[in-house]
Amino acid sequence: MLSRPSFISDDAVLRAVAAQWLPEADEVAHLPWGFGAHHWRVAGGGTALFVTLDQLAPRHTAASLEAAYAGAAALGAAGVEAVCAPLPARSGRFTVDAGAGVLSVTPWLEGRTPTEAEAREPGHVRSVLAALAALHGSAPPDGLRRWAPRVGPGFADELRARTARPWGSGPLAEEARTVLVGHADAITRWTGRYHALADLALERRDAWVPTHGEPHNDNQVMSAHGLRLVDWESLALAPRERDYADLLAAGAGDRLHADPAMVELFALDWRLSEIDEYARWFAAPHTGTEDDRTALEGLREELSAAV
Repeated sequence: MLSRPSFISDDAVLRAVAAQWLPEADEVAHLPWGFGAHHWRVAGGGTALFVTLDQLAPRHTAASLEAAYAGAAALGAAGVEAVCAPLPARSGRFTVDAGAGVLSVTPWLEGRTPTEAEAREPGHVRSVLAALAALHGSAPPDGLRRWAPRVGPGFADELRARTARPWGSGPLAEEARTVLVGHADAITRWTGRYHALADLALERRDAWVPTHGEPHNDNQVMSAHGLRLVDWESLALAPRERDYADLLAAGAGDRLHADPAMVELFALDWRLSEIDEYARWFAAPHTGTEDDRTALEGLREELSAAV
């Protein structure tokens, strides 16, 4: 997230990391990176760690996050080189309850995130294709969750009911509610199509593979040791097309042999889950922070998508 969280202090993060992962930890810095989780760099004794705080509902439970990070660590240990694997805590688990969510850590990677333009260059696309081929061809770790639809069949009707009256939850609430109301018919069509495609995917679940879920450029790091994929909180067994959106946009479709129906499913999976999260965001108290404004732009972008 871009804004520093109000519900946990840097010192609390430092103490948790020192207690569970790095006893020598004595430096902490909040990182205004990404959108969806909070991050810090914690260091001490010549070691640096990348720390993530994931909040839970509606996307996660403590169990689902533990399974995802444990699964990523298992994939890394099995030789999937692109995995930037989470590190176990003293308890042996990969997540630690922080009250406001769960903490996890990975080694600090020396490298940089590619720009969108760099991510479309042929050489980089080849690296991503190779990384995903290794991931999709790997044996699923024990306990890995299976993908399931992220909004229910009644999502559009529920959203109509939630937006039927004005929202007074913050400075951007009514603007968000109004744009949702204006796209209610499209959301109804998208929801119906989404569940028809999800039923088709579920019929083929014996062919599902381990998928990252969001292997776009913001979750890639180019290091001296090659491409690494970070942010494994969405790891799940699913159709391989779940990982293909950015590769298709980069023109790699002829090398993917993707099923168009599954490509459409995961475009809708992303769109509807984002709409759901943004609706919850603006129906809840907010103050108009930079994160709030970014979220409103994200909502408008998802609602402007082609039908």
